Amino acid sequence: MATEVLIAHPRSETGKGAARKLRAAKQVPGVVYGHKREPQSLALDARDLQKMLDRVSADTTVFELKIDGGTSRTLIRDIQRHPFRREILHIDFQELVAGELVTVDIPIVLVGTPVGVRLSGGMLDVVLRSIQVRVDPANIPNHIDADVSNLDLHQSIHVRDLTLPAGIEVLENEDETICVVAPPRAEVEVAPAAEGEEASAEPEVIRAKKEEDDAEAAKK
Repeated sequence: MATEVLIAHPRSETGKGAARKLRAAKQVPGVVYGHKREPQSLALDARDLQKMLDRVSADTTVFELKIDGGTSRTLIRDIQRHPFRREILHIDFQELVAGELVTVDIPIVLVGTPVGVRLSGGMLDVVLRSIQVRVDPANIPNHIDADVSNLDLHQSIHVRDLTLPAGIEVLENEDETICVVAPPRAEVEVAPAAEGEEASAEPEVIRAKKEEDDAEAAKK
């Protein structure tokens, strides 16, 4: 489990106008909530927050929020971003309670190169890149490894094949496919049209029509 420290400041002003002012001042509006506390509006330094999110996984990191001398252990539950600018518009934190399980998405890391890729020219198709689990916050893994080295063509790994740390309850269907080694795609060659074939088609029709017209004229 990765843990990081973030400094946050309580804020009393809320609403769209207050949020715009915060963003103009290079701050990110946010909120921390939990079933044993009232939601609290926060402001965080935009640059510090972005730098941290660039180097850690937002889904599996516990963030210790320093707020007015107190500390709250939290998980990020939602990040709202600008549609085309690299800007965080709002962030939500959920406070963790000792002994209370949480639901998180854990990334799956594929280890090795399948034998079907190395020796038979196959391709590794990845279907599932993370799995949803229920776990104690103190035991959240950064990722789950899946060894694909022995996979041959048409072979796959499913959720049930994963080796998981103790205390993790998987919420996905155990038959869900994580990855499969697909056979190489055959190249379909289209035979080119004979040279001049298309060009001669229309003149032949025109000549035939002309000969028919001439024959009709001769009868008259």
